[in-house]
Amino acid sequence: MKAIANNLRYLPGNDETMVRSDTRKTRLTLGQINEMRKASEAHILEQEKELEFIEAMYKTPEQPAAPA
Repeated sequence: MKAIANNLRYLPGNDETMVRSDTRKTRLTLGQINEMRKASEAHILEQEKELEFIEAMYKTPEQPAAPA
């Protein structure tokens, strides 16, 4: 699942780390908004999986039924 989450978060082709001299704010495109939504969903999935793992790790063991 981790590989899928990483694919949803980062696209190297969209990495624009150049320093711009223009300081005006840019408008977000629908594609950028969609990428942010996917990253948010990936983060939520990671949190749910981690919570399931933690619950399983700290769950109290079930006691066998006492013979009657």
